[in-house]
Amino acid sequence: MTSNIEQGRSDSSASKTPLDRADVRVKHDDSIGGAISAFLERIRSGDLGFLPVIVGLILICIVFQSLSPVFLSANNLVNLLFDCSTVGVIALGIVCILMLGEIDLSVGSVSGLSSALLGVLWVNLNWPVVLAIPAAILAGMAIGAVYAFLFNRFGMPSFVATLAGLLAVLGLQLYLLGSTGSINLPYGSEVVNFGQTMTMPHALAYALAAIAGVVIFYADFRTASRRREAGLSARPLAFILLRAAAITIALELVVFYLNQDRGVPWMFTLFVVLVVVMNYALTRTKWGRSMNAVGGNREAARRAGINVRFIYASAFVTCAGLAATGGILAAARLASASQQAGTGEVNLNAIASAVIGGTSLFGGRGSAYSALLGIIVIQAISSGLTLLDLSSSLRYMITGAVLAIAVIVDSLARRSRVSHGRA
Repeated sequence: MTSNIEQGRSDSSASKTPLDRADVRVKHDDSIGGAISAFLERIRSGDLGFLPVIVGLILICIVFQSLSPVFLSANNLVNLLFDCSTVGVIALGIVCILMLGEIDLSVGSVSGLSSALLGVLWVNLNWPVVLAIPAAILAGMAIGAVYAFLFNRFGMPSFVATLAGLLAVLGLQLYLLGSTGSINLPYGSEVVNFGQTMTMPHALAYALAAIAGVVIFYADFRTASRRREAGLSARPLAFILLRAAAITIALELVVFYLNQDRGVPWMFTLFVVLVVVMNYALTRTKWGRSMNAVGGNREAARRAGINVRFIYASAFVTCAGLAATGGILAAARLASASQQAGTGEVNLNAIASAVIGGTSLFGGRGSAYSALLGIIVIQAISSGLTLLDLSSSLRYMITGAVLAIAVIVDSLARRSRVSHGRA
């Protein structure tokens, strides 16, 4: 009789389909405790996400606030958001390139060229600004198309192609600006006001923060529903609600605090909109899935039918276009186009922001939000050191150290993912 019972249990277990067994797993994980356990398991396996940069940002705020009580003042944070937007847009393009395991060293020069073009077309040649801005962005995209051609047609490494482009584009920028070396943009114009003073109406800022929470809830809820329909584990509804509510409350508090001064800058809002659009493109479109596939394994992606050359070309063009956009924002911020635009630490900060934010240098892993978080870290360090009246040399050293730590964390996390079978 015992053998018959065991045989019956065996038959019952064997008769269960894979979907039935998946349903058991879903029920086991479909709780807040299960979601937290899954999150901790991902961390243990090396899937750190944005955790390192968030912890680092908190530590930076604690240190600088203790040294300078002005650091977290509303006025300083508004200025910080203004300054984040210019290089942040450039870093957003770097994310696309790094996801493919490539690099673009000329983003600073491309941004400087676009600012010079804006000044020449708008001020010297009296073009309408609504035509001068698109022309400058298209010029940047054309430079990206040249890089793509050299990479796809001749197999020129991106490092070499963009390094050559850095020198050539810088020379073109100097030629356009001529002997004067700078062109002042019309002070008081809408472009300059956008880069220096324009902030969002307080009521609109509160409304957008609430809408962001609703969108986050809808996206998470839809993802969880689709995973359940496929028989996969998913986040419970209570966890999704708590997460969306926490993010909404945090955003509303930030908006409330910034509104104690001038409010949320429109230029930073534009940057966030570009980040959201890029995040959607990378996570919800065929192009974004192809980007991840090519960055993870180029040959496997080619054999799967992905147009690898098109993906590389689109990444180079997108990166250069965003670099040109960042240059225009920088010109608006400074109310001028000069020979110093795009030089110095622009390249360093753009690339460092993407890496510090969590985009992998090895390709295949990255997020648009890396640019947002990374540039906030970079700008927070710069702002804190400026308030302490410390030299720029120290800022370079600290930024370099933070970048090195970010790469080390990325390397260790990658090893952990490989050992846990998550690479």
